[in-house]
Amino acid sequence: MSKPKLNDEEITRRGKELYENSIRPQVEAPENIGKIISINVETGEYEIGDDLLVTSLQLRAKQADAALWSERIGSHAVYAV
Repeated sequence: MSKPKLNDEEITRRGKELYENSIRPQVEAPENIGKIISINVETGEYEIGDDLLVTSLQLRAKQADAALWSERIGSHAVYAV
């Protein structure tokens, strides 16, 4: 697996920006609350599902070196401890 071209801070910044500015209004519906969204921060493509690994692999199948950012829809974290 190739290393993404962006550093962690840039991936986070772009992911949050994409989610808040263009993706959130489309996906934050009652049927998606609590699901995982993974976003390719270079293309804006995203996948929604119940499993972080599955959504990530779906995006990586399209672009192996994709820089991905993930979040739980309706929350500020993917997992709580």
